[in-house]
Amino acid sequence: MQGQGVAWNLPSHDWALCCAWQVNMRWTPNKVTFLRVVVGFAAVCLFGRGAWANLAAVGLTVAAIALDALDGHLARKKKMATPVGAQLDILGDRMIENVYFTYFAVVGMVSLWLPVLFFARGAATDFLRGLAMKAGHSPMGAGWGANAMLGTWWGQALVASRWSRGLYAAMKCLCFCYLGLELALTRGPVALVGELAADVHGMIHAGAQVLTWMTAAFCLLRGLPVLVEGWKYIAGNAGPARGIKGASRNSIRDAKTAAQEAA
Repeated sequence: MQGQGVAWNLPSHDWALCCAWQVNMRWTPNKVTFLRVVVGFAAVCLFGRGAWANLAAVGLTVAAIALDALDGHLARKKKMATPVGAQLDILGDRMIENVYFTYFAVVGMVSLWLPVLFFARGAATDFLRGLAMKAGHSPMGAGWGANAMLGTWWGQALVASRWSRGLYAAMKCLCFCYLGLELALTRGPVALVGELAADVHGMIHAGAQVLTWMTAAFCLLRGLPVLVEGWKYIAGNAGPARGIKGASRNSIRDAKTAAQEAA
């Protein structure tokens, strides 16, 4: 109670500073996104440092995926969603995907083409979303007027629906955790399990390959609507541009002809 009395007797400007500090410390979706990336990188740093470190990394991986769901929940519940926040969320997803799959490819647990595929798909879809934003449209919403990006029901269902985003996050979480457990079980015995037979190693590795390529296939499927509608937009705008260039060349040629006739 004595401490409370001291707090109540603070000058007004100190109260203002205290309130401002509390506001600044409040969790926001962008802060959660930043924390998610930090947790993901910490998990990858633990992989390969022993069986128990691998298990701790699996726990951090689950936490990173949970934070991915939390930032979206905060944005919707507190109505703090912004275009910049949406882009930061996508950037966080790309960083997590690439760092995990790149690590597992480097240590030889998955194909090198897997991180290449995720990087290429992410770069292409992010480029098209950037075009949408420059055109004044939401990268996940209405799109480009007549050539509406995600204007079809199947595009909305695959990209923007909660079930699709939730399923994709769950598949990535399962994929990363499975690979982490494989690393813990096959590249250093866990005390509670002991050494595993070679055929068991083979079964675990085969399961990892199936799971990772299923995740990659769903990743490509979710990016398909953006790629299709984006290509339509680029093709639709390339036609008028070629027409303008052709008209300009015709005007220059007519002007030269008129000048020669006048001479």
